[in-house]
Amino acid sequence: MHIQEWLETVPAISVYALVGVVIGLESLGIPLPGEIILVSAALLAAGHDGINPWILGACASAGAIIGDSIGYAIGRKGGRPLLARLGGKFPKHFGESQIALAERSFHKWGMWAVFFGRFVALLRIFAGPLAGVLHMPYWKFLIANVFGGIVWAGGTTAVIYSVGIVAEAWLKRFSYLGLVAAVLIGVTSMLILKSRARKMAARTSSAPLPDAGIVPAAD
Repeated sequence: MHIQEWLETVPAISVYALVGVVIGLESLGIPLPGEIILVSAALLAAGHDGINPWILGACASAGAIIGDSIGYAIGRKGGRPLLARLGGKFPKHFGESQIALAERSFHKWGMWAVFFGRFVALLRIFAGPLAGVLHMPYWKFLIANVFGGIVWAGGTTAVIYSVGIVAEAWLKRFSYLGLVAAVLIGVTSMLILKSRARKMAARTSSAPLPDAGIVPAAD
């Protein structure tokens, strides 16, 4: 059973809670398919009168912001030993190369790494804990976290919901041709932001580490 098919059997309040919890756990550093859950729920809302897209977007945003904040606190307290332990448990996500790339992004871009990190799966998991490990000033982290969480979660919900509404209307007239066109439009708009974020991360992979207001944590 696909995620969207399973979500159709769940009450609306449970969908809101599930989306918020999964995104929150992903944001605090646990590798989970938060974006897949959000996209599936937004598509479901387009064809399900019981699911309110505004509430869904708010729950997703809250999960992202709260999860990142908890991740920041954990990273601040655990320091680099925490990253080493995570690397042992999740080598594909917290390996040395992934940590190095994320750290370069943070040193080069500072707050923007937190904001744009929302649109990149790797940085979305890293953002909170790594910002804490690197002792990014909390007020900077909070601003980028709040705006990034709202733009990513709210924007994704709005785009996918709109795609679902358009697709449903077009399907009645043009069958699957309408669905394909609507999905392509929605996906393209999302990929533009993702592409920019990935390019930003790639440019930092070989760049020096200038001071961005982040004080490295002591071992």
